[in-house]
Amino acid sequence: MNSAQPGARIADAGDVTQSPSAVSVNRGRSRIGRRGAGGLQPYDFQRPIKLAREHTRLLQIAFETFARGVGTLLTTRLRATSHVSLVAIEQLTIGEYIETLTNPTLISVINMEPIGGTTLLEINQSTAMSFLDHMLGGPGGEQPERPLTDIEAPLLRGLLERMLAELGQALEGLIDVAPKLGVIEYGTQFLQAFPPSDLVVVASFEMKVGSAECVATLCLPFAQMLPVVRDRGTGMALTEAELAARRVAYENITEGLASAPIDVAVRFRTVRMRSEDIVGLQPGDVVPLAHPVAVPLTVTVNDTTFAHAVPGNRGSRLACLVVPTPKEETRP
Repeated sequence: MNSAQPGARIADAGDVTQSPSAVSVNRGRSRIGRRGAGGLQPYDFQRPIKLAREHTRLLQIAFETFARGVGTLLTTRLRATSHVSLVAIEQLTIGEYIETLTNPTLISVINMEPIGGTTLLEINQSTAMSFLDHMLGGPGGEQPERPLTDIEAPLLRGLLERMLAELGQALEGLIDVAPKLGVIEYGTQFLQAFPPSDLVVVASFEMKVGSAECVATLCLPFAQMLPVVRDRGTGMALTEAELAARRVAYENITEGLASAPIDVAVRFRTVRMRSEDIVGLQPGDVVPLAHPVAVPLTVTVNDTTFAHAVPGNRGSRLACLVVPTPKEETRP
């Protein structure tokens, strides 16, 4: 098995770009988009909500801290030269995430209260067996793919719990959380129970321990992580270029909304009728309206009332005159 294969497949799943200051993702699939300074920008209707640049930066800082902590932990616990680095941060669906994984692989289920949902830590099984070989005094390297023995399972759980402690410390700047290790699965079959369209945030890490090398992934629920990064990202200091980009975006949105056509309806009050009367209606029948003459009509958009008006005409066209909103009668 090629231990680096998961990372290669993740990179192929979308256009992922990494810079010294940020890790960003561009995964648009639809051809419908908006035209900006850089041309037509794709829009993915499956992901109407995306992490903003400042939110991705917060996650990048936390995940890079986690990677450094895990690298130091593996070096000291395994007594082998170890290096862990962040490769990419992606916004995927569960179905797409499953496609990036090899089978069998070692997947740890993590409880991240108060963050809801299910968090997953995935490590190539051969690399995990290499961890155990180092812990037991072996040279590491390529290992057989097999379930853990009764002696190996507690050793690996102890190492994973130490790694989760590093994750909790890395996330301190975002939220106070104490990750707890749950069950350990040996394949992706149990992930089929998750709704395939649910969004997740996937952080990929290049992990090197001695001669063993793989790409590990940390999968967090998007819906639960978005409020966390939003709360912490509101007070971030932005550069002049970012502030200018925000002003331009605000002006473009305001201009677009001001010129967008909207269907407006002027309505009488509803009439209550029996089903047999509705079915028996014929051309020429008169349906009495329960709308008082002195009460203005409602002006609505998408069933939301925003004004009141009285009917009239302007030249040869029917029209309505917007009037003050009538005060509701207060009942004793």
